[in-house]
Amino acid sequence: MADTPAAAPQSETCHTGHGYMGDKSRYLARLKRIEGQARGIHRMVDEEQYCIDILTQISALTKALEGVALGLLDDHLKHCVLDAARQGGDDAEVKLKEASDAIARLVRS
Repeated sequence: MADTPAAAPQSETCHTGHGYMGDKSRYLARLKRIEGQARGIHRMVDEEQYCIDILTQISALTKALEGVALGLLDDHLKHCVLDAARQGGDDAEVKLKEASDAIARLVRS
């Protein structure tokens, strides 16, 4: 068995649950629609549709994913980061760094 890098540890210090739990069903519904969009793009390529039409759908899919990402980030800031900041200490620093890194990844993508 080859050595593989360990996955990034999931933070388990977020108060009683993840910030998105109140909107979980809404996120799942949005992700299901996004999944359908991705299948539609696959079908368009398979059917050799016009390039610009495919690119238009890819743009819509990208915006939909960005919307989910921004919603999750907002929930994370309002719940996990805010709770950690109120408690202070090392956990607050970790949560702020995680949020900052996540924002940087979103900006670069």
